[in-house]
Amino acid sequence: MKTFLKHSLAALALGLVSCGKNPSGPPPAPPGPPPVMEVGVLVIKQTPVTLTQDLPGRISAIRVAEVRARVSGIVLKRLFKEGSDVKEGQVLYEIDPAQYEAQYESAQGTLARAEASLNSAQLKLNRMQSLIGSHAVSKQDYDEASGSQRVNQAEVLLGKAAVKTAKINLDYTKVTAPITGRIGISQVTEGAYVRTDQATLLTIVQQLDRVYVDVNQPSSDLLRLRKAIASGRLKADASGQPPVKLVHENGDIYPEEGKLEVADVTVNTLTNSVTVRAVFPNPRGDLLPGMFVRARLEEGTTPDAILVPQLAVSRNSKGEPTAMVVGAENKVELRVLETPRAVGNQWLVASGLKPGDQLIINNLQKIRPGVEVKVAPQTPAPAASEPAQPPSKTPAPSAPAK
Repeated sequence: MKTFLKHSLAALALGLVSCGKNPSGPPPAPPGPPPVMEVGVLVIKQTPVTLTQDLPGRISAIRVAEVRARVSGIVLKRLFKEGSDVKEGQVLYEIDPAQYEAQYESAQGTLARAEASLNSAQLKLNRMQSLIGSHAVSKQDYDEASGSQRVNQAEVLLGKAAVKTAKINLDYTKVTAPITGRIGISQVTEGAYVRTDQATLLTIVQQLDRVYVDVNQPSSDLLRLRKAIASGRLKADASGQPPVKLVHENGDIYPEEGKLEVADVTVNTLTNSVTVRAVFPNPRGDLLPGMFVRARLEEGTTPDAILVPQLAVSRNSKGEPTAMVVGAENKVELRVLETPRAVGNQWLVASGLKPGDQLIINNLQKIRPGVEVKVAPQTPAPAASEPAQPPSKTPAPSAPAK
């Protein structure tokens, strides 16, 4: 038993010694430096860019006239087709003129009587005027005749005014279009009683050969636009105003180009915005009042703009836009950018990048400032592959029988 234990302990000791020995061969080499990351870059270049701004707005008619009743009475006729174009002065409605014809004739009769009385008083005054020098009539009689003549003159004036008023009211029984334009739906029908004390609305006429588009622009944008044009950084048209295009709700662009006409002189204190008005031609009548559109203001062209993909720009802890570029000795540099606006899917860079910089556009999550990187070679775009040949209709040969 003792001999067995001695042999077992000796075998165990020999095994432990053999485990501590190194395997045959040279020791393993220490780990080398990590491979240099390969990144794709975009070389920054300056390019001319037309800056635009889309603002929501509503279309309104360039002239709107509400046609209202100016005399009371029964509507006898409606002389237009709803939704048609009418001319200024065209008769739209006829109101029963019977009572106004009677008033006109009565006023004419009153005027004729006043004129006859004036003629008689004038003749009497003339006779007394020839006799006053010989003392054939008294001074009192002459004064009374003179006063009567002046009273009759006043009555004639009142009579003429009454005739004019009656004629105006009679003319108002024929309701005419105040402007040339497109007429809307009639608010009354034949037989309806209209009243002047309630100013009954009959219909509306709107001039639509040109239309207004009113949009609200932030006051800061308006100041920036004016400053950029004044400094020459943005180029506008010959009149100094940026052209305007119209975009419908479905994205279609209206073919006619508009013109910026005026900006309001007051800033809305609730929204801090300014109402900007543009005028658009409407030869086909496609633009209707109340229609929602987006006015695209072409603010001008900047000839030396720098545009970078939005995916290559991130934000730091302060919320500032940042980008990574390949700097000296192929090491990554972090740049803080100023990006005042987006142009499509790109950022317009005002500062932080210059022409010739190599902007890193991929592997952004795997690199950090200060590490060395390798710029991937820019390979040309692959040529368009030839179209695939249609499959042959010849059946494939059958496998040989085994």
